[in-house]
Amino acid sequence: MAYDFDLYVIGAGSGGVRAARFAAGFGAKVAVAESRYLGGTCVNVGCVPKKLLVYGAHFAEDFEQASGFGWSLDEAQFDWATLIANKDREINRLNGIYRNLLVNGGVTLHEGHAMIVDPHTVEINGERHSAKHILIATGGWPQIPQIPGHEHAISSNQAFFLKELPKRVLVVGGGYIAVEFAGIFHGLGAKTTLLYRGELFLRGFDGSVRKHLQEELTKRGMDLQFNADIERLDKQADGSLKVTLKDGRHLEADCVFYATGRRPMLDNLGLENTGVKLDKKGFVEVDEQYQTAEPSILALGDVIGRVQLTPVALAEGMAVARRLFKPEQYRPVDYKMIPTAVFSLPNIGTVGLTEEEARDAGHDVVIFESRFRPMKLTLTECQERTLMKLVVDAKTDKVLGCHMVGPEAGEIVQGLAIALKAGATKRHFDETIGVHPTAAEEFVTMRTPVAG
Repeated sequence: MAYDFDLYVIGAGSGGVRAARFAAGFGAKVAVAESRYLGGTCVNVGCVPKKLLVYGAHFAEDFEQASGFGWSLDEAQFDWATLIANKDREINRLNGIYRNLLVNGGVTLHEGHAMIVDPHTVEINGERHSAKHILIATGGWPQIPQIPGHEHAISSNQAFFLKELPKRVLVVGGGYIAVEFAGIFHGLGAKTTLLYRGELFLRGFDGSVRKHLQEELTKRGMDLQFNADIERLDKQADGSLKVTLKDGRHLEADCVFYATGRRPMLDNLGLENTGVKLDKKGFVEVDEQYQTAEPSILALGDVIGRVQLTPVALAEGMAVARRLFKPEQYRPVDYKMIPTAVFSLPNIGTVGLTEEEARDAGHDVVIFESRFRPMKLTLTECQERTLMKLVVDAKTDKVLGCHMVGPEAGEIVQGLAIALKAGATKRHFDETIGVHPTAAEEFVTMRTPVAG
């Protein structure tokens, strides 16, 4: 049977665009449907605008520290509207780049909501298109618990478009999005409380990293409230929010920001017209080759709920394009040793196993840890300390994990990720000459294991 397209991609986020572009480059006839914005979550309401806001929030510290280096500054003034307008301009520019990448790459772009009618047919804007393969790359969507008054709360989707910076912000959640936005609001001058129902935020990260960040955020004056959860929200006459906690306490805020998880975006997609199955968490179930239970339909990215990171979706998109249309170049995505950054203030960078994961996996581990005040701060009053940690297998000397909390942690750990991917040992680290004077050199000068 002749189809209109070899591949029809639903969702023009990172993974969908990568799969579409490379499939078209391999000679396939490809279409992409997008109902919202080109570039998906990352470009529009995720990592890109968030990093721009993190940069903005960090200037408060830079101004504070400048006097130690002889700079005299008038009182700094911050304007939220200027930051948001400039951010919007940059995102619009990136939207245009994504459009050009698709159109100039020979991909047909359909703008509107696509629905799967049957395993080989998609309907969009009243028209039907047949395809040999359909790829679901619709991403995720933030969800707010349905507590009384939930309609008064916002998610990350709205946070990027607030008309003004709230004076008092309550951030709810313990994941990286919550921690990052708490840092943004706090750095820009809002009175910020981070509230999490668990014992300590960033579950799944190395224990030393979690504790160190807790100490640093507390030093900076952020209000951290753990083992706490919200019962209800009530809008007050003055527009503020009365927050009732499950333990009976009351808090007041001008903005309550929920970052308590994301769900797969499958609304009105038409999966009921196919054999596609969902897992127990509601994500699309796929095999190692991103194949769903329906032979003609594939899925990747946040919608499959594996590793919800932009570079992972890009790798998955490349793998799908190669397997379908350039099989001689196909290689599976390796989910081991994926480096990650959390753009909290200070930043976190991590790759490989945490100490807890290494011990649980049966490794006899040796831990190397260093905490120090960075050279840049020695002329200032700032008491921030950097943490660096290596998790090493005692038997093989292989470095299993590398973790950092401090300035530019993501930039530093990216390079170390290559070393860990290549199987570097502690001896390799020890025999590498450091770049002096830098913070990064500490990773190659740690010689004494920590006790315990």
